Amino acid sequence: MPAHPFALVIFDCDGVLVDSERLANAVFAEILNRELGWSLSLQDMFDTFVGRSAQQCLDIIAQRLGHAPPPDLAARYRTEINNALAESVMPVHGIQAALAQITLPVCVASGGSHAKMRITLGKTGLWPHFAGRIFSTDDVSRPKPAPDVYLHAAAQMGVAPERCLVIEDSPLGVAAGVAAGMTVFGYAELNHPDKLRTAGAQQIFADMHALPALIDNTTSGQNNETE
Repeated sequence: MPAHPFALVIFDCDGVLVDSERLANAVFAEILNRELGWSLSLQDMFDTFVGRSAQQCLDIIAQRLGHAPPPDLAARYRTEINNALAESVMPVHGIQAALAQITLPVCVASGGSHAKMRITLGKTGLWPHFAGRIFSTDDVSRPKPAPDVYLHAAAQMGVAPERCLVIEDSPLGVAAGVAAGMTVFGYAELNHPDKLRTAGAQQIFADMHALPALIDNTTSGQNNETE
C-alpha cells in the first residue's frame, strides 16, 4: 500500500465547509409551514431534505401534497435563503484550522448551485482557498446520490477516483462518493453516525479539528474514528 493512497480531498460544501444546513432548513421549514401548512421540526427537515437537490426537494413536496407546489415556490425559497445566508452563514467550526493543516490538494463538489456557493464561500472567507476548484451539480446532469459531480471534480482535477477522499455530511452525499469509487469520511455533526456508516462512510468524525490527523492516520494504515 502506498504511503499516501489519496491524491485529492474533495469537500462537500453545505454542512461540511459552511454551517448552512441549520439556517437553510429553518428558513425552508418556515416557508413550508407558512405557504403549505406543512409543519416540520428541524430534525425532520434534516432527515427529509439534507443532501438533496432543489428539484428533489420539490418532488418530495409534490408527493406530500398530491400535486405540484406553487410554481414560484423554489424561486421564493432561493431568494429568502440566499438573503439569510448572505447575512448570517458561518464557516463550519474548525474548518479553517483543518484546511491549514491538510497538505493534499483540495476541491469542492457540491449539490448546491454555483450561485449559492459564491454567497456561502464568499461570506465565510473560504472562496480564495478553493477558487478555480469549485464544482457543482450545475455542471452535471444528475444530482447526488448519483456520482456525477464527484466524478466530474476528479476528472477536472486530473485524479483517478480511487485516489480521491470525499468529506460528506449526508447519507445521500456519502452514497454519491461511494458510487464514484471513492473513499468517504462522514462528518457526523448533524447526521447520526450510523446513517453515514450505513451509506458507506469508512470513517466517522464529529469534530473538524480531527480531520487532518484522521487523513494522516489513514494514509499510514491506521483506523481511528472520532465520534
